[in-house]
Amino acid sequence: MNVVTLGPEGTYSHRAARSISDTVDFRESVTAIVEAVADGQYDRGVVAIENSIEGSVTESLDALAEHEVAVVKEVVTPIRHALLAQDEEFDRIASHSQALAQCRGYLDSEYPDADLEAVASTARGVQMARDDASVAGIGHPDNGGDGLEVLAEDIQDQTSNATRFLVLAPIEDRSPAGGKSTFVVYPNADYPGLLLDLLEPFADRDINLTRVESRPSGERLGDYVFHIDVAAGLYEDRTAQALAEIEHIAEDGWVRRLGSYDSEHVV
Repeated sequence: MNVVTLGPEGTYSHRAARSISDTVDFRESVTAIVEAVADGQYDRGVVAIENSIEGSVTESLDALAEHEVAVVKEVVTPIRHALLAQDEEFDRIASHSQALAQCRGYLDSEYPDADLEAVASTARGVQMARDDASVAGIGHPDNGGDGLEVLAEDIQDQTSNATRFLVLAPIEDRSPAGGKSTFVVYPNADYPGLLLDLLEPFADRDINLTRVESRPSGERLGDYVFHIDVAAGLYEDRTAQALAEIEHIAEDGWVRRLGSYDSEHVV
């Protein structure tokens, strides 16, 4: 099975992807990963969807609304950030924007004068630190060595820091079986009580909503796409009934069923 995720080698996405396959290729953006799976270039793609501190990854949400793919698995991994550099003298800290945000308290306290640079991935920041002694990177402590020292471990502001990754597949691999389901709704409508109408079908059937997120549709100002996760499988009658109501509400828009799946925790 060929798998693609956010590169380069050593990202947290890479760690999650290795739970799927030992053979992993890389792309420089989430959008490119989703496109590669939608086009059939890869059997699976792994993208971050939500962090326990910084919330949803908006690029992933937008790409899932734009392309036809399936979600076949959820991988949850703890995030352990370390500060890595060639030595203790540096003036710039580079990492993914979410990693910088997740370590904001530590960086403000210990390195208030350092310049912070957001790059495409944690591994990219680590590689910059390996190539340039004036740069420190933030990444998993296992990325130390080969000229890099681990100056500090577990520098994230919350010890419970974890990230959810979705395993994507071509649309023909979508399954109704699993304990969780994800779908995207574009109602193409705007009236008082619209969001309530979209949520009530689940409450009426005792279906727990585990995530509800809105993103601009890009069609016009104030127009939104809704991303919804539920703790129920698409195979269940109650889920089918709720979705039938939502599809009626969104009859001028669309409902995309990304599929049902189970969750795996990877250390």
